Amino acid sequence: MTPITEVEGRRLALSNLEKVLYPATGFTKGEVLHYYATTAEALLPHLRDRPVSFLRYPDGPDGQVFFTKNVPPGTPEWVTTAEVPRVEGPARMVFVQDLASLMWAANLVTEFHTPQWVIDAPGEADRLVFDLDPGAPATVVECCEVALWLRERLAADGIEAYAKTSGSKGLHLAATIRPASSERATEYAKDLAVEAEKALPRLAIHRMTKSLRPGKVFVDWSQNAARKTTATPYTLRARREPTVSAPVTWEEVVSCRSPQSLTFTAPDLAPRLQDYGDLLAPLLDADSAGTLPG
Repeated sequence: MTPITEVEGRRLALSNLEKVLYPATGFTKGEVLHYYATTAEALLPHLRDRPVSFLRYPDGPDGQVFFTKNVPPGTPEWVTTAEVPRVEGPARMVFVQDLASLMWAANLVTEFHTPQWVIDAPGEADRLVFDLDPGAPATVVECCEVALWLRERLAADGIEAYAKTSGSKGLHLAATIRPASSERATEYAKDLAVEAEKALPRLAIHRMTKSLRPGKVFVDWSQNAARKTTATPYTLRARREPTVSAPVTWEEVVSCRSPQSLTFTAPDLAPRLQDYGDLLAPLLDADSAGTLPG
């Protein structure tokens, strides 16, 4: 029998709680739900007012993994949805605005991915992102070197960057900016990626060509496009272990000497939140937003 739980006055059916989703560690669906319940205070502000794309893995990362952008069948009527402009035409998408909606979505077993704009201003970027993706044998260690260059370069333009692990192999940088068109944000990000390649020719590359990427860090500027999404801070990832896209300090980036030092799993996050709070909280402060030059 599926247990019924009440969350903020909403009744939720939470299924298959004993199911092992991460065979490498035995991490269960019940533990996934517990993780989201205990990180909700930090996670929810980064989801709020942004349409959510779900990367679902209901049978774990070794099973079927698929994107869901439209409102899933059976979505409760109390979950916020709205029509969102898309290239192929408007579509209705989910907004995770509260704890009950978060727990409903977590029960689907999903990664959370969000764009760099909010629903009140579709296509107007309020965040700038760089996805630093290492090509083997490069690792997150090399990503950290590129991240430090980008941090300094952004600071020269009055933009303060913050870092988080991707939850996979790389590192994400994010910054709050005063609203600008997604096209302008993408152009600016590409310009900096090109600069990074010129400044760090043996380390960074801005082109997506796979054959050019071994041993280098791909500075992915394209996720600033209005149609693109990035893994939301604190989301679990569909990997062998329950890794998290976890905010990190710049001191941790500077001192990174091995991939393990910047690999965080769900059990790591509660003590990190207790020690640091939400390291990405400044992204939520519009008063600290930088202005794109030009």
